[in-house]
Amino acid sequence: MTGSSSSDNRAAVRHRRTYWTLQVIGWTLYGGLGALMIALFGYFNTYLLAVEVCVAVVLLLTSHGLRLVLLRQGWKQLSAGQLLWRLALTLGGLALLAQAVLYVVIRVLVRPPAAVGGMENGLQFVGYTIQTYFVFWLWAALYFGWHYLRGYRQSEVDKWKLKAAVREAEMRTLKAQLNPHFLFNGLNNIRALVMEDPTRARTMMTHLSDLLRYSIQVSGTEQVALGHELELVEHYLQLEALQLEERLAYSLDVDPATRSVLIPPMTLQLLVENAIKHGLAPRPEGGCISLSAALDATGAELLVVVSNTGAYQPAAPESGVGLRNVRERLHLLFGAAAQLTIANDLAQPDTVTAHLRLPVRRLDAGPPPFSAVPTPLATYAS
Repeated sequence: MTGSSSSDNRAAVRHRRTYWTLQVIGWTLYGGLGALMIALFGYFNTYLLAVEVCVAVVLLLTSHGLRLVLLRQGWKQLSAGQLLWRLALTLGGLALLAQAVLYVVIRVLVRPPAAVGGMENGLQFVGYTIQTYFVFWLWAALYFGWHYLRGYRQSEVDKWKLKAAVREAEMRTLKAQLNPHFLFNGLNNIRALVMEDPTRARTMMTHLSDLLRYSIQVSGTEQVALGHELELVEHYLQLEALQLEERLAYSLDVDPATRSVLIPPMTLQLLVENAIKHGLAPRPEGGCISLSAALDATGAELLVVVSNTGAYQPAAPESGVGLRNVRERLHLLFGAAAQLTIANDLAQPDTVTAHLRLPVRRLDAGPPPFSAVPTPLATYAS
């Protein structure tokens, strides 16, 4: 997902640039407003200007320190109740710290004469601290308001991008399944079976109709149960086995605990289609495909492995946009938590292996059978 990573990096750079721009402008205006108020009352001089500069710089650095605390402690993910009491205590401590630092900086660096005035007693120190406390509350309100608005807008953008990616996947899968060559060969093979083996011809027609029906039913769906995807793969492999005959052998090894795990629709079908198109079909002797699905040791991740006979060529266009579409949808749904890699298998010669890893999200109950005549997901060789 190189494209997605570079896009995320550019977005992070823009985010930091915007943050620092707003920080500098905001605290400069705050210091300038203080200087303007002093000038309006006729007390303006270079010492007071230096004091206001110190105030703006110290509060800028202190508020940035607050932001670092927010990021490291994950406060942006807290509920309002959890956040408010933390902010109340932290902002109070920061206001006290900022005024103590200002007192030292002004006394050591600015050193205004007594006639200029300053924090002459404890009450003035408390008053400035309370003022700073409320200023920090205003900063926090603006910061979190901007963050939540930005997060809401980004979630809406991701939602629309995900819907567009799902529809693109549907259209391209339908194109692959409904192209004249695929249907022509499939229907011709079924027609040839009508007289020779009517029972198998009816079975193949069921596979074809269920495959097309599934493509229509998942329209607009962002995630489906793995069990439904496996049935789609079974229908697709049965039809391919009818055309490739003894050139195709396949096996499915699926842990029943994975059947209710949610994945983007047509993900497995695209991986299997890619394996047949670029691995088995070009070989006169054909080959085999194996698909396995299991949970990791913690049960928190789904691991899917698709292996096929052949050799992986990274310079090739990776079955066109199909795999790029899968990676984009995985990124939108799971972010960096999902991974899809394809490479030559170092442990098995003449074998290409695709590894899919994603977080486990489940249906409340296991998926009902999709097809009217369910096909057992067992080892099969044509």
